[in-house]
Amino acid sequence: MANLERLMTEKRNTKTMNLDEMSPYEIITIMNKEDQKVLDAVHDALPQIGRAIEWTTESLQKNGRIIYIGAGTSGRLGILDAVECPPTFGVSYDTIVGVIAGGEGAFVKAEEGAEDDPELGKEDLKRIYLSSNDVVIGLAASGRTPYVLGALQYAKEVGCRTVAISCNTNTKISEKADCAIELLTGPEILTGSTRLKAGTAEKMVLNMISTVSMVGIGKAYQNLMVDLRQTNKKLVTRAENIVMEAVGCERDEAKKALREAGGGAKLAITKMLLNCDIETARECLTQADGKVKVAVSKRLTI
Repeated sequence: MANLERLMTEKRNTKTMNLDEMSPYEIITIMNKEDQKVLDAVHDALPQIGRAIEWTTESLQKNGRIIYIGAGTSGRLGILDAVECPPTFGVSYDTIVGVIAGGEGAFVKAEEGAEDDPELGKEDLKRIYLSSNDVVIGLAASGRTPYVLGALQYAKEVGCRTVAISCNTNTKISEKADCAIELLTGPEILTGSTRLKAGTAEKMVLNMISTVSMVGIGKAYQNLMVDLRQTNKKLVTRAENIVMEAVGCERDEAKKALREAGGGAKLAITKMLLNCDIETARECLTQADGKVKVAVSKRLTI
């Protein structure tokens, strides 16, 4: 039997011992105060988060992948972060991958028993052809999920850098990983319900990892998302606005540049800032590893 009593995430919160007698307003007031602890927990882990981001950025630069793997809430959070990256940053769905115990169906229907088998974690990474260029990030609020432990062990055998994200101290997944991110959010208001503070903290860290990694490989110019995909009317308008902000032009000029660039905001911006043709702008971006500011500041030549 798993020994959960010592885990901080399983302890009872002394502020909510009478949760079932409280009014809704009383409960959400305590929830709000408890959620403020998430910010401190993430802040305390910033050095480890920064190290992980250095590794994930290097991996993407080498055509490797970021692999999130977890069970239950943690697995769902990994998938959520992964699937939002292609439309936001124009990358393929193979760039950041979310893997959950029990398969994709477990995202919408819990397969809680799947988390108890370490071999399943290993097999799921084999199934996606894990490479030593990838970074594997194991997610488990408890820090002890066998599925994640098996995945991290296999990832180390393959030669991947490994990261563990948990919400307890000195966890088993921390021991298995090259970089341990421990987010000490404390007991939940509803005992053991780690979809609350623990889940919020995990998602905040995943936001950091994916966003900063993408900035590192040139998916932003200034603070503009210049590689977004224009998959609906809102995003078409957003792309126009991005070009207008970046170069200080009118909407008609932005539309024309986007048409010439095949809808690519980054290419349109580079063309306009360099005052050159599309092919020259494309080559300059290639030489600059996709970074607009580098291409423009160095006035790269072909």
